[in-house]
Amino acid sequence: MDSLDTLLPGADAVIVLLPLTARTRHTVDAAFIAKMKPQALLVNAGRGDVADTSAIVDAAREGRIRAALDVVDPEPLPADHPLWSTPGVLITPHVGGSSTAFLDRAWRFVGDQVRRYVEGEPLFNVVREGY
Repeated sequence: MDSLDTLLPGADAVIVLLPLTARTRHTVDAAFIAKMKPQALLVNAGRGDVADTSAIVDAAREGRIRAALDVVDPEPLPADHPLWSTPGVLITPHVGGSSTAFLDRAWRFVGDQVRRYVEGEPLFNVVREGY
C-alpha cells in the first residue's frame, strides 16, 4: 500500500482484490483514482465497499478511467443506478466462477492447508485484520 503513489501513475490496469475491513473501506476513492494513469482500467473483483462507487462514476464519466466491476456498492446495484449507463464501465454478475473442477480443487486445497498446519508451515490465503 505504501508504494501506490508511485505505482498508480504508471499502471495500465489496476486490479483490486482487497478484502473488506475497516482499513480497506473506500481505499479506491477520488484521490486514489486521481493518481491513476489516464485511461487506465480499474478492475474491482474484491469487495464492493473497497471502492467509492460515486468516485468511479465521476472519473469514468469524465473519461479519466475505465472500469470492470465484478463487485459494486450497493450490491445488488439498483436498476436505476447511474453506474449502469456510465460510459467505459463494464459490470459483471459477481459470479466468481463455479466449474466442474471446483470440488476436486477445493479438496486438494483443504488437504494441503491441513498438511501445512500440521507441519507448521505458513497457510495460504490468510487475511489479517488491519490490511
